[in-house]
Amino acid sequence: MRLSLVIPCYNEARNLPALIERCGALIADDPAIEVILVDNGSNDSTPAVLADLLAPGGQIRSIRVERNQGYGHGILSGLRAAEGEILAWTHADQQTDPVDARQGLDFFRVAANPERLFVKGRRYGRPLVDTLFTTGMSVFETLLTRRRMSDINAQPTMFHRSQFAAWRDPPDDFALDLYAYWQARDLGCVVRRFPVLFGPRAFGTSHWNTGMKARMKFVRRTLAFSFALKRSKR
Repeated sequence: MRLSLVIPCYNEARNLPALIERCGALIADDPAIEVILVDNGSNDSTPAVLADLLAPGGQIRSIRVERNQGYGHGILSGLRAAEGEILAWTHADQQTDPVDARQGLDFFRVAANPERLFVKGRRYGRPLVDTLFTTGMSVFETLLTRRRMSDINAQPTMFHRSQFAAWRDPPDDFALDLYAYWQARDLGCVVRRFPVLFGPRAFGTSHWNTGMKARMKFVRRTLAFSFALKRSKR
């Protein structure tokens, strides 16, 4: 069972050497895993770093999105280029370890019906304010969908290729995590979670979580998207 792990990278040049090292640990002794680093329209030295560090034809490869059109767009570009039966994504900032995907892959390898399995991490080690924010969003989505939804933006996110084939008009922004979770619930998938340590960024700052104003913008976008998705399911 082959896994394709997509990692969108926007201006992550300083993070890339350590990230690629951890991706090397993920694929070690497992030829059934590929990693796709998506240069998501970066305007720093990300393209040069990727060209320097990645060997042609290896299990870790990169694709380039010329113009940044959002976090979700970068992930979708990687998923469309993926070759694996199991598709997944995580972040490039190293707040979660790409090697975590090994534990998620184990669920699929023993599942009787991997087509109806949806796997996500469950973050620990986060600041209290972020945990409270996540809890509030989880409660809202659970009430709206009448299905248990928790830690929606946790990584990695992992699912069978057949679920991706059923997606229609997925969002190009951070709502993609929510969309994938909703779709899995809609298909009646079994959701499995496992704990992942969520640490500080190695370099740089978050591209969205920059304070209360950014959080409120994220909340407004999530609420609007959630209600629109709810209407589309009726």
